[in-house]
Parts: sequence; C-alpha cells; structure tokens
Amino acid sequence: MDTRIYLDINHFARSTPWAHGVASVYAVYGGAVLLGLLLIVAWWRARSSSGFAERVPATIWAGAATIIAVGVAQPINHLVGRIRPYYTLHHVELLVPKAHDFTFPSDHATVAGAVICGLWLSKDRLLAWTATVAGLLLAFDRVYVGAHYPGDVLGGLALGAVVVLALRPVGLAVLRPLARWASTSALWFFVAPAAQGGSMRGDAGGGSILGPDRVASPSSDVSDTPLVS
Repeated sequence: MDTRIYLDINHFARSTPWAHGVASVYAVYGGAVLLGLLLIVAWWRARSSSGFAERVPATIWAGAATIIAVGVAQPINHLVGRIRPYYTLHHVELLVPKAHDFTFPSDHATVAGAVICGLWLSKDRLLAWTATVAGLLLAFDRVYVGAHYPGDVLGGLALGAVVVLALRPVGLAVLRPLARWASTSALWFFVAPAAQGGSMRGDAGGGSILGPDRVASPSSDVSDTPLVS
C-alpha cells in the first residue's frame, strides 16, 4: 500500500508541473525554515505574554526537543535501512537531488512533528495551527517531490511528537528553574518582557528597574546640605 500511494502521488506530481519549482524549494529548505521561524515567533510571543514564566520554557522545549528528535532519528534510520524509493522504483518523478542516506524516518517530517506538537503544548493556538498546516504540507511535499514513501513521513511525524511528549517532563524540569534564574539576571530579555524582567531583577537583587548598568541621575537627589557660596 505504501508503494501504491507513493506512485499515485508521484503521478499527481507529473501532472502538475506548474508546482514543481515551489514544491522543490519548500521540500528541501523552505518548509524547515518556516517551521524554525514559527518557533522564534512563538518564543517572542511567549516572553511578551503575561504567562511568560510557563510559556517561555514550553516554547524553548519545543525547539530543543526538535533537535533531540532529529538526533534520535539518525540511529533509527540506519537500523531500519529502508532504501529511497527512487533507487528501487523505475521511472519515478524526482524533483530534488538524490540523497544517499536511508529513507525512514523522514528528517523533515520529524522536525514537523516535533514543532507541531511542541507549539500545541505551548498553548499558542495561532502558531500551533500555522505549524500544523505548514508541517503537514511539508510532509506531503516530501512524498510529492519523490524523496520519501508516505510511511516515511508518517513515521517522522510520529517520532517528533513522541520525543516532545516523552521527554517533556525532564525538559521542563530543567528549563523552568533556568528561566526563573535568567529572569533575575542580565539575561532577562530572553525570558520576560522588559518591564517585568527589570522589576523582577530589582525585587530580587535590590537593583534598579532600569537595569544593573543604569543608575539614577544625580539631579534627582535632594541634599540637606546648604549651598556655600
């Protein structure tokens, strides 16, 4: 069935030459770059929100888990050892350069699955829906351009999501205290809005809300010592 669906999609690719250029770019670079940008936007929205203390670690975990998931996929790829479809099937339409690694699971789909799952868990519904559309399109596109069987991308989507879910308790246990520490240090910009980050730093360390390198102007002090001419 996997081969049959692959050939049906490949036939569809042959009949839609007008889409080849965009599909090739999206399959190789565009989709992964878009998902990466969504993670950056999600981090920015999280640090700027009132719930930044919970949302920032969750968003950072989405990015970290994506990297971990791709790492986990590598030994699975070699263990399964499934040959790319264009090496075993004749006369298929291939829209991207040939790769010499194995095909299961798809790295691109693994990234998509991790980002989709991670953003849903970060509770940013807008970006989670956007990532879902972009990620599923990328998974389909990897089959459309001839690089993977449908089972390869389904396996990648599942693997990415499983890594995010399975390791999330450990990831958040590490990231939450780090985020709390960063919010009271010079790194507050990465985890909290400017005003709240400065306020937290000032409350914790007795510093100014203006920041550790900013001091009040001398003109703001009122001296009780009389002026002497």
